[in-house]
Amino acid sequence: MEANRFTAEQREALTRLLDDPSPVTRQSLLALFVKHGRDSVDFLRHVASQPDRVLALHANGYLRDLNFADPVAEFRGFIRSLNYELETGALLLSRTINPDLDIGANCMLLDTMAARCRELIAEPATVRDKCRVINRVLFHEYALAGNTEHYADPLNSFLDQVLIRKKGIPISLSIVYLLVAERLGLSLEPVGLPGHFVVGCYAEELPFYIDAFNGGRFISAGEAVAMLRKQTPEPSIADLAPTPVREVLCRCCRNLVNHYSVANDHDRARLFAEFVAEFESTYERHAQP
Repeated sequence: MEANRFTAEQREALTRLLDDPSPVTRQSLLALFVKHGRDSVDFLRHVASQPDRVLALHANGYLRDLNFADPVAEFRGFIRSLNYELETGALLLSRTINPDLDIGANCMLLDTMAARCRELIAEPATVRDKCRVINRVLFHEYALAGNTEHYADPLNSFLDQVLIRKKGIPISLSIVYLLVAERLGLSLEPVGLPGHFVVGCYAEELPFYIDAFNGGRFISAGEAVAMLRKQTPEPSIADLAPTPVREVLCRCCRNLVNHYSVANDHDRARLFAEFVAEFESTYERHAQP
């Protein structure tokens, strides 16, 4: 996914050339922007957001001529829509960094995973039995795993990259688990524990939780409370309740702020901080009585 990025010197030189009226220069820039794809979108979008309105006008002109969609604007629109659906949101989030993402291919891979689970489920089966099958398919056959060696790698947070690289962090692996389970008709829920993220099942008499980061390990409610006590001296039963999709996606963005900051990619850290602020302000506006 990570292509050759424009250097700071190249970005500065390109900025000076954006308003060059020469047709030769324009064609050369268009060819270069096509070659660099995603990074060109990042660069042009950055210039378009700057106070220099003349350069912003030229940057937007190149974006139009290249027919590059603006995935950042799409994700902002999704946030403001209040129509939060986990799969759509996760894929739109991935497109903010990878505009060339093949959404259909990612959906088909999730379909294939679910179809394999369906082959292995012997009905009648309990929800727990079906989760054991999901564990086998995701964590053994497809070899998805927690990226313990490079936990702060931003790519761990993007759905498409988790599916390609087979590595993720608790929240992204939980999202894969939930999307496969949804295809099987299972009512599982995202659960954002403080310091960790799991999948919750409330369909049985006693709820249980699934730790996708650790191979789908089943966690009882009592074990979940014990985990909470390690994070906070006064755990709340509300911490074990389902997390709204809005907050799941906002938490993904918070993680990316931290991980891009660690990677010294301050432009992207700032972008995801803006998404967090957008989620919070949109919620506050619509939560008012």
